[in-house]
Amino acid sequence: MRAIKSRLIIMNFLQFAVWGSYLTCVGQFLGKVGLGDYISWFYIAQGIVSIFMPAIMGIIADKYVQPQRLLGISHLLAAGFMLVAAYFGYEATQLAAANAGNTSYVADIWPVFIPYVLSVAFYMPTIALSNTVAFGTLTRAGLDFVKAFPPIRTIGTVGFIASMWLVNSVSFGLEASAQQTYMQLVVCGILGLILGLYAFTLPQCPLSQSNEKKSIAQRLGLDAFKLFKSKQMAMFFIFSMLLGVSLQITNGFATPFIESFSATSNSWFAENPTMLVSLSQISEALCILLTSFFLIRFGIKKVMLIAMFAWVLRFGFFGVGDTETIWGIAALIMSCIVYGVAFDFFNVSGAMFVQQETPKDMQGSAQGLFMLMTNGIGASVGTYLAGKVVDYYCYWDAAGHLVSRPEFANGWQSTWFIFAAYALVVALMFMILFRYKHDRSKMTSVNH
Repeated sequence: MRAIKSRLIIMNFLQFAVWGSYLTCVGQFLGKVGLGDYISWFYIAQGIVSIFMPAIMGIIADKYVQPQRLLGISHLLAAGFMLVAAYFGYEATQLAAANAGNTSYVADIWPVFIPYVLSVAFYMPTIALSNTVAFGTLTRAGLDFVKAFPPIRTIGTVGFIASMWLVNSVSFGLEASAQQTYMQLVVCGILGLILGLYAFTLPQCPLSQSNEKKSIAQRLGLDAFKLFKSKQMAMFFIFSMLLGVSLQITNGFATPFIESFSATSNSWFAENPTMLVSLSQISEALCILLTSFFLIRFGIKKVMLIAMFAWVLRFGFFGVGDTETIWGIAALIMSCIVYGVAFDFFNVSGAMFVQQETPKDMQGSAQGLFMLMTNGIGASVGTYLAGKVVDYYCYWDAAGHLVSRPEFANGWQSTWFIFAAYALVVALMFMILFRYKHDRSKMTSVNH
């Protein structure tokens, strides 16, 4: 049993280390090479591919290719494309340096954007695939994944944090120049190659042995949408999508926001936004350990409500935060602390809830659908709207800082308060509309 858990711990560490190398700080890289105006498009692309790729991969994992093998193939492809993006990212940093001060210079987005999107297209399904591998492996070992999975998933967040710190050192640290910001893409590619190879050594996850004839719709994975016939599951997925709107907002704009204070001060926090934001992942790692307790004791509705109100606080604290005063720094730190609750009580608990509430032969597809609604549709819409709000209140200055427009003295503050108001409205709607009777014994069962 210990050996199985150790294997899954390594998988989760690398799984999220790959993501942590770029998810929260690619905006800094884009700003330094003259592509700051396209930050939202990089995150929108991640959301768009999450609309269909996880669902497709989930079906393949259910019927055709064992999940652990598909996990390895996907990571190898994602890593290869990210290294291509890193090469063109290096060229972009050189061109940006050569054209420093040239106001007519316009950076070309496509050489970096295309391989980046292809990489993300193969990475995003691996989040659901890794869950499928972990849940299935633990269940076959006779373990209750509701209790066993959170500590394993915690190490994934440790990997995310370690990767952020590494990237902060090689791309944005005191010894790093602006021309080294592309190194985060290199780190991502190397970690992806390691995990891709490692995945082929994981315990086998047998395919479904059902001989039932499937329609074309079922083979394409569209049968997962029949879960919407249940009002309870339909409401769960709809609100997952609405809450997913919040997911990529701080990923895309938190570090540029904190770094913007460096335009007027020399605060350590402003100069090291990636390190500061990593407190969010530290909080996440600690809060994962609470998810099983809260989910079993209180049920999915109360757990998701806690997550929703935590998102309100996440954005609200950013709205009153700064890097120049003690209270402002405290607000930023509090925003990072509540992020752990906001993320884990939604993502981790939601994945376990889906696993419990769906038929065994559809669990891979259902996890893919959960990803589609949150990191796909929700994140795409959220990032697009967030980009519009940020562009309205802020602009990129000549030094590559995303600062408030002159006509808006507190542009960033208004931006975060708008996001907080949205999260509050969603929470109140969920409280009224979602109906779920919690069955504590069902959440502790492993026989589903």
